[in-house]
Amino acid sequence: MVYITRIEHFNAAHKLFNPLWSKEKNDEVFGKCANENWHGHNFELYVTIKGEPDADTGFVFDAKKLSQIIKESVIEKLDHKNLNIDVDFMQGKLCSIENLIIAIWGQLIVHLPSSVQLHALKLYETPRIYVEYFGD
Repeated sequence: MVYITRIEHFNAAHKLFNPLWSKEKNDEVFGKCANENWHGHNFELYVTIKGEPDADTGFVFDAKKLSQIIKESVIEKLDHKNLNIDVDFMQGKLCSIENLIIAIWGQLIVHLPSSVQLHALKLYETPRIYVEYFGD
């Protein structure tokens, strides 16, 4: 089994805010991330797929096609957007990076051919904070 990772970048704004809680509780739990005027991040998304190299190309999957799938199904929907308001697949969800990475998985998995498997996602919110997701 061979693993290949494509890295993409996007910028987005969000706030962490539970509408069932008071402003005070949101501030206590989420701190500055509950800022009513939002805040933004420069995200780095690592998409790792796995499979066997094709006998004719030597590729597990064409990296250009992988990039195109990521850009069309994820990056174009997230880049320079407000995650809480503008992103259909984040509606009704608390916009934590944990929930975001699970939602990104759902966007990608339906666009990959059966010849490869989505192995893992890694999403950096800052250079010091990231999450990883390996599916259900």
